[in-house]
Amino acid sequence: MLYKDITDKIIKAFFTVYNTLGYGFLEKVYENALVIELQGMGFIVQQQQNIKVYYKNQIVGEYFADIMVNNIVALELKAAECLVEQNKAQLLNYLKATDKEVGLILNFGKKPEFERVIFTNDIKRKIVN
Repeated sequence: MLYKDITDKIIKAFFTVYNTLGYGFLEKVYENALVIELQGMGFIVQQQQNIKVYYKNQIVGEYFADIMVNNIVALELKAAECLVEQNKAQLLNYLKATDKEVGLILNFGKKPEFERVIFTNDIKRKIVN
């Protein structure tokens, strides 16, 4: 699995934060705590990374990835009852709009849950051609 070693460590950090803080905080609280945990593990972490979306070489919008780890794994954080298909679609669009190939949705809901999303650059090239 692509970047399995990194994503496994991120998931470990996710559970550490969840087990420490528990359920009920806003996403931003979990984001800030996860950044501290990931930096403590030696990762390079960027919050609210701007992702521009292009259509026919013109910017038509922008997203903000909650956290980018080592400039290769995008994290989308949620503090919702449960993950829904729209969450996966949102992260998939982040990956489609960039050269990033791997993302994680991390839900700090009543029950902690995560999902890996992979959209490789070779697939992106096939779609464009």
